[in-house]
Amino acid sequence: MPRTTRTTRLAGAAALALAAALTLSACGSSGGSGGDSAAKVTRQKEDTPYQGTKLAKNFEKPDLQLTDTSGQPYDLRQQTNGKATLLFFGYTSCPDVCPTTMGDIGVAMKAMSDEDRKKVNVVFVSTDPQRDTPKVLRTWLDSMGTDFIGLTGDLEKVKTAAKSLGIMIEDPVVNADGTVTSTHGAQVLAFLPSDDKAHVLYMSGTEEKTYEHDLPLLAKGVAA
Repeated sequence: MPRTTRTTRLAGAAALALAAALTLSACGSSGGSGGDSAAKVTRQKEDTPYQGTKLAKNFEKPDLQLTDTSGQPYDLRQQTNGKATLLFFGYTSCPDVCPTTMGDIGVAMKAMSDEDRKKVNVVFVSTDPQRDTPKVLRTWLDSMGTDFIGLTGDLEKVKTAAKSLGIMIEDPVVNADGTVTSTHGAQVLAFLPSDDKAHVLYMSGTEEKTYEHDLPLLAKGVAA
């Protein structure tokens, strides 16, 4: 399966000069990143304590009801209300970006204090719900974080929720060898507990040390 085209993390003066859009990578894509349909964000000036990208537009948390890994209904807005939340869309058979991203977040979460860790939700929403059953999701997530929340269900609902955040998701494709390619935006959005809106974005390829720096700030609700 072709590997994901990774987007280099912008930093320093180059980031300050960015007024145009950032093209988001697509896990499992055969190259490119969705063309005109790719999500776009604008990086603000470096007046933030976060090492992630401060968003110019603070996205509302999606109105999304799916099934969690225990097989129970899960209302994303209601059940993460007032809590720092990291949201990522991906699939368990992803060969690169998904396990790397979730693994890095898992390492960073383990470095936090118990008190802070309890204040952060990490939510993984499947873009391949036909194969990502609750049991499959739980087994996969447990290798990164036993407290991670996995959601699966109606793909059209998932695509609509992702679109509201500017994230591109395409229907999974079964390849000739039986493997599955799910093309999706590979960024992580961080929602602050103060207003349940996304304030910080982490591009594909974000280093674990960036999450380790930022997660305690998110837990404390520090303004971006």
